[in-house]
Amino acid sequence: MPGLTPTTFWFLRHGETDWNAQGLSQGRTDIPLNSVGLAQARRAARTLAGLPIETPIRTIVASPLLRARRTAEIAAEALGLPVSLDPDLQEVNFGEQEGLPMGDWYDDWIAGGYTPKGAETFAELRARTVRGINAAVARPGPVLVVAHGALFRALRMEAGLEANVRTPNALPLLMEPPAPGEVAWTITPAVLAPEA
Repeated sequence: MPGLTPTTFWFLRHGETDWNAQGLSQGRTDIPLNSVGLAQARRAARTLAGLPIETPIRTIVASPLLRARRTAEIAAEALGLPVSLDPDLQEVNFGEQEGLPMGDWYDDWIAGGYTPKGAETFAELRARTVRGINAAVARPGPVLVVAHGALFRALRMEAGLEANVRTPNALPLLMEPPAPGEVAWTITPAVLAPEA
């Protein structure tokens, strides 16, 4: 499987949804942002708009699922950019687990020992994640990718990092390829703009 293209980009997980707040697995179920998620997306947008002028974001690519698309649209308004959608950036299909409480099966799923009925394997998600990220960063950069939590776990594994780490909603993360002699990417969270 081809690896990640070694280029710096920004990753943003969507803002909060009601299912996030309730600890439910969303997967492909198209849940919208809640009021907290909308506020988080606006704060992330202000943060991204305030980045140093030498590194302005030039391209936004997002998952077509409503929670990510709306987060991307809010960022795009602040940055004066259009949003491109890529189905490869959709959240994992969690099959029969969608709508159920998040369980302790994630480690087994990531290790390849368990896949919920009707769901994607973690290996399938990894391949799709690499394809989607590489297509995004082939565009004029710096690129902002707006996507999902499980997809970010696959991205972390591809980046040589521990996979099963939860990323906060709507926190812009700078993804930098390994330095010479290193194997793991560096992830630097942005300093969020003050709350409005």
